[in-house]
Amino acid sequence: MNAPTTPDESGLLQKAERINEILRGLEAILPQHSLLHSREDTTPYECDGLTAYRQRPLAVALPETTDQVQAVLRACHAMGVPVVARGAGTGLSGGAMPHRDGVTLSLARFNRILAMDAYSRTAVVQCGVRNLAISEAAAPLGLYYAPDPSSQIACTIGGNVAENSGGVHCLKYGLTLHNVLKVRGFTIEGEPVEFGGDALDAPGLDLLAAVVGSEGMLCVITEVTVKLVPRPQLARCIMASFDDIRKAGDAVAAVIAAGIIPAGLEMLDKPMTAAVEDYVHAGYDLSAEAILLCESDGTPEEVEEEIGRMSAVLRNAGATAIAVSRDEAERLKFWSGRKNAFPASGRISPDYMCMDSTIPRKRLADILLAIQQMEKKYQLRCANVFHAGDGNLHPLILFDANDPDQLHRCEQFGADILETSVAMGGTVTGEHGVGIEKLNSMCVQFSAQENEQMFGVKRAFDAKGLLNPGKVIPTLNRCAEYGRMLVRGGQIAYPDLPRF
Repeated sequence: MNAPTTPDESGLLQKAERINEILRGLEAILPQHSLLHSREDTTPYECDGLTAYRQRPLAVALPETTDQVQAVLRACHAMGVPVVARGAGTGLSGGAMPHRDGVTLSLARFNRILAMDAYSRTAVVQCGVRNLAISEAAAPLGLYYAPDPSSQIACTIGGNVAENSGGVHCLKYGLTLHNVLKVRGFTIEGEPVEFGGDALDAPGLDLLAAVVGSEGMLCVITEVTVKLVPRPQLARCIMASFDDIRKAGDAVAAVIAAGIIPAGLEMLDKPMTAAVEDYVHAGYDLSAEAILLCESDGTPEEVEEEIGRMSAVLRNAGATAIAVSRDEAERLKFWSGRKNAFPASGRISPDYMCMDSTIPRKRLADILLAIQQMEKKYQLRCANVFHAGDGNLHPLILFDANDPDQLHRCEQFGADILETSVAMGGTVTGEHGVGIEKLNSMCVQFSAQENEQMFGVKRAFDAKGLLNPGKVIPTLNRCAEYGRMLVRGGQIAYPDLPRF
């Protein structure tokens, strides 16, 4: 006589049956080489660029056609299976971290450039095309794709759309949203969708603006139409050194106040300068407390005039040294340090967590000085690099993820930076997205009503909440547990809700 099964055994059996049901459903849709489910095969997908947090998915689907993407989404919707779309996995907020009971939908095989039009200055590309590959393909036409995240050699355009990525030239040329005309994809129910159009003014509601930056929560993008811009005749870069962080911050505001919109305006503090100079030998001034990189592009006449104006502004703001690139090779050398800030940090610390808040430009020095005090408070080092022109900070908190106490202090340090940024009139994210990293901080930025309104948009696209669940928008209970529900006019939303 067989012994009755225990509740634990019954639960395990139900889970095994559930897994088999999901795998059978996917096996009926995808060829064998397009479905991964063993521990060995799914482990490489357990995290994105935020490596401190890991979770293996139940399975990884690697579709090769839009029909397969549609079929996977329909099947997962019917079975109630969470789906997390993934591009190159270079994101830094945990947005592509898998769901343990869900399917990771890898779009890496959607890597074809479908069309390029020199007359309309547009390119139609699949979502898995690398950011830099678009510019490389457009180069023979004298065009390029302007947004250039530091990970542009690896990151995909689909991921850029999901996060509304920027880059060092976003001050002049804008974010991803400003450089995308149209996207195509599918809802979680497998319904084809298209947002935007081939012209700048598409008819109907501007839902493109809602989808760009939605972090894979509204739909899965498979195709993107991007705008291309002419390559400038000339570009030159100024490298300016400052012996005081506050002077460097004031110089940024002075450049913009002078009516100059540089192609790029970046700042590195002393710890970051030391890290990147040791890595790429870009010729940075190691005695400087901060370095500014200011780029001008356009016709030779425009560049000469703007470089002269910027140099004068920087000198008046207290620059101790100014160097101007003499040729293209030297310009790229100046930028090599900024572009390699993240890998350089990886050489001086086992792990780092990159924050992504924004603040008003006039508060740049204030936030850097505040971060210096936080370093003492949490006993962790921090190297800073950021898009100074639009106030987008990228503090890299250095720690060892193998030490639970350091990870905890790092999380507190990061939350403190974000909360301070909001207090200074900024936001919790600029271009890396919220993901899981900044979920608690959304309770600082937004009220319960505002978060509920965002949930309303989510529900309109995904009523079951299956696309990238548990990210970006915090629940009311989570905000209560975090103890940071935003206070407006001296009143807190839902005052009777238990707070912990």
